[in-house]
Amino acid sequence: MANTMASAKAMRAATQREAKRKRRISYSILFILPAFIFYTAFVIYPTLNSVNLSFTSWDGVSDHVRYIGFDNFKEMLHSERVYNALKNTLLLSVSLVVLENIVALLLAILVDQVRWAKSLFRSVFYFPVLLSGIVMGFVWAIIFNFNFGVISQLLDRIGLSEWKIDWLGDPNYALLAIIITTVWKGSGYYMIIYLAGLQGIPPELNEAAAIDGANRAQRFRHITFPLLAGAMTVSVMLSMIGALKIFDQIAVMTDGGPGFATETLTYIVYKVGFGELRQGYGTALSLVLFVLILAISLIQVKLLRRREVQM
Repeated sequence: MANTMASAKAMRAATQREAKRKRRISYSILFILPAFIFYTAFVIYPTLNSVNLSFTSWDGVSDHVRYIGFDNFKEMLHSERVYNALKNTLLLSVSLVVLENIVALLLAILVDQVRWAKSLFRSVFYFPVLLSGIVMGFVWAIIFNFNFGVISQLLDRIGLSEWKIDWLGDPNYALLAIIITTVWKGSGYYMIIYLAGLQGIPPELNEAAAIDGANRAQRFRHITFPLLAGAMTVSVMLSMIGALKIFDQIAVMTDGGPGFATETLTYIVYKVGFGELRQGYGTALSLVLFVLILAISLIQVKLLRRREVQM
């Protein structure tokens, strides 16, 4: 009798636990459902629809959608404009990843060594990050202006007018102007990541190395730099993705010019899709850009994670 009552009580407890578990799952689904519906409507569905539109010649306006198969992708393979945009995208990405991370690391080391007003220096270096890309582009477009820009006026006043450069009008310098502008704006963001990594390094390690006779360069090479591997992985990955998607600076400063000198894959998607009313072709280009970003990101993470393990 006692065993029967104990078994019945255990079954009731198990039933109650199962009912509670099901209620928790139901509540969880109810909490997740609004966000899932929103994400599906504005991310998943447009993404899947983009794949469909990439096989059409839709102009983005008319109701008529004509399927043309892989013609958009075939056109890309024979387009010098696309290859030029791909070259600019890769050149811009490599330059920005290297320069932004070098400048950010140097700024982080500088701020970390400051003994007074550390918060002030941190805020000053981070301030450009807060600026809108559009605003920042207009400011630097004025600075680089050949006729009345700050650089040109300074050279005129010191008698070096022959050194003036038409930064935004010369195909040889326009991309460099974009790189300088973006490094100035983005380095402060990655500085914060490196600064967090530096402050996470135990000071006892550097003190012990100093006692053993290691100079500052040796301590940085054998202690600081290896222990910043995690921060570097995050910074390099974010800067690469940001560089591959760069748009604001190009739109405001050069509009892809002069000619096609600063046109990137992101910008050519905009120009083709909205300027030339070729949404089908623009969508196909955006899919290629998506695959490129995904492939580079995966390779980058794998290599950087391997470096972290080795260090």
